[in-house]
Amino acid sequence: MAGSPVPDPTALSPRLPSPLQDIDDDRFARRGLRLLLKRDDLIHPELVGNKWRKLAPNLRAAAGRTIVTFGGAHSNHLRATAAAGRLLGLPTVGVVRGEELADRPLNPSLARCAADGMRLHFVDRSSYRRKTEPETLAAVLRAAGAEDALVVPEGGSNALAVRGCRALGEELGDHADVAAVACGTGGTLAGLAAGLAPGRRALGIPVLRGGFLSGDIRALQEQAFGGRRGNWSLDDRFHFGGYARTTAELDAFAEDFTERHGLPVERLYVAKLLFALVTLADEGAFPRGTTIAAVVTGRPFPDRETA
Repeated sequence: MAGSPVPDPTALSPRLPSPLQDIDDDRFARRGLRLLLKRDDLIHPELVGNKWRKLAPNLRAAAGRTIVTFGGAHSNHLRATAAAGRLLGLPTVGVVRGEELADRPLNPSLARCAADGMRLHFVDRSSYRRKTEPETLAAVLRAAGAEDALVVPEGGSNALAVRGCRALGEELGDHADVAAVACGTGGTLAGLAAGLAPGRRALGIPVLRGGFLSGDIRALQEQAFGGRRGNWSLDDRFHFGGYARTTAELDAFAEDFTERHGLPVERLYVAKLLFALVTLADEGAFPRGTTIAAVVTGRPFPDRETA
C-alpha cells in the first residue's frame, strides 16, 4: 500500500491520560493504605486498556501495511487488532492457534474479528508453538498471503509496545508509590516500570503458571531501552491455576468487589490483580502510608475472552 497515509490512532480520540479513581476500601484503609484504580479500561471503547498502549505504536509502524498477529480462539488481542484495522482502514490477519472446524461456527470472539474485516488463518498447535522460528513464521506468512506484513507477536508485546506502555508510568507521576498490573506476556509491566518516577516501584501479578516471566520482561526491556529500567518485581502466587483459569473463590471475590465499588471486574487479569493486592495488604507487604495504583487493563465482555 505504497503512498497510503500513515494511520494516526489519536484520530480515534483516546481518553488519555486515563482516569485515576480513588477507592474507599476498608481492607486497605485499616492497614493505612490508599488504593487507586488507573482506569485504562476507559481509554477507548474497542481498544481497551493496555491494548491501546501496545497497539498504537505498532499501528503507526505498519504505515498502511497488513498487520499479522497471533492468538487463541478467544483472544482479546486479536479482537482489539481487528477493531483497530476496521477503525483505521488497515488490513489485518489473525493467525489462530488450532485447526478450523468446518462444521462448527466461529465462536463470538472470532466472529467479531471476522466482522471487523480480519482474515483468520488457522494453524495446528505444533506449528503455532514454533511461530517465532524464522522458517515456521515465513511459512505461515506465505500461507496467509501476507509476506510483506508487519508482524505483531501474540499479546502484542514487542519493543514498540513496551515503549508505548512507558506513558502509563509517566501518567502516574507522583500519584502512587506502587503501580501494580496483571501480566500475561509482560510488555505492559516492562513499559510501566520504565516510565515510573524515581523512588516508585512496579509490581507484576502473572496470570500464567511457570515463573518464566522475569526473563521475558528483561528481554523486552533490553529490546526497547537497551537494558533493565525501573524498579519492578513479580509475585507468582495468584495465577489461580494458570492462563485463562478461574475458580469459585476468584469469582466470588470479583462479584464482591463489584458490589462494593460498582466496577465490573474482568476475571482473567483484573480480578487476579485485585485479589493479589488485597492478600498482600493483609500480609502487611506494604508499609503504612503507601498509595497503590492498580492498573485496570480490561473489562468483561459478554462472551468468554482471554488475551
